[in-house]
Amino acid sequence: MTKNRNARAGGGDAVYGLGLIGALVWYWQAADGFWDHVWGVLKAFVWPAFVVYDLLTHLS
Repeated sequence: MTKNRNARAGGGDAVYGLGLIGALVWYWQAADGFWDHVWGVLKAFVWPAFVVYDLLTHLS
């Protein structure tokens, strides 16, 4: 009997998914024109990078 040691818990994926939806709503509401909406969707996919950058900015 072999055990699958590569099994993953799905908690991180769910948190990222909820964060993605929240970021989409946030950036969509803040956008004014077409290209602002496009840029907001792109930013929503990389929102953790913005969070880490802001945290490190406030720490220094």
